[in-house]
Amino acid sequence: MIIDLSGARWFKSSRSLSGKECVEVAHLDEGMVGVRDSKNPTGPALLFTLSDWDAFTNRLTKGSFDQ
Repeated sequence: MIIDLSGARWFKSSRSLSGKECVEVAHLDEGMVGVRDSKNPTGPALLFTLSDWDAFTNRLTKGSFDQ
């Protein structure tokens, strides 16, 4: 699947402050979420379905990843 990222509205967490080593997220068409490295905004982006992104962020919030 090819998703056009040219019109994406990327944002960083409000907790990133002025840090330059952050990830940026964009809610995209077709129910997808894009994630990219803020140091390389023209580089590749990871794409997730909305349900996969929700599951990932919920596990982050709960700290439930296996170590």
